[in-house]
Amino acid sequence: MSSKLLVIIASGDKAKVLTGLMYARNAIKRGWMDDVKVVYFGPSEQVVEQDAEVADAAIEMAGLTESFACKAISDRDGISEQIDGMGVKVEYVGTIISEYIKQGYVPMVW
Repeated sequence: MSSKLLVIIASGDKAKVLTGLMYARNAIKRGWMDDVKVVYFGPSEQVVEQDAEVADAAIEMAGLTESFACKAISDRDGISEQIDGMGVKVEYVGTIISEYIKQGYVPMVW
């Protein structure tokens, strides 16, 4: 079994976003997984940009591991600069998600 994890945060629900980020943070800090990556996709991007608590968690996560947000969504919503300013890489994530899965990362969607 792979010990590489791809946490995909897609929910627009603040509690779900924070729960997914809490798991990702603990998986990194406590060594539950060898490698963890985070992708914000869809409604979660608005939550990251609009909610201070979630923004703080996203900033912390960006300091711990590679974090990405979907450029198509953030451009559409006019929030790419704000998300990028948090240290989250704003890129088209379809290929990124696919490549991580091909590399053996197990996707966990919140």
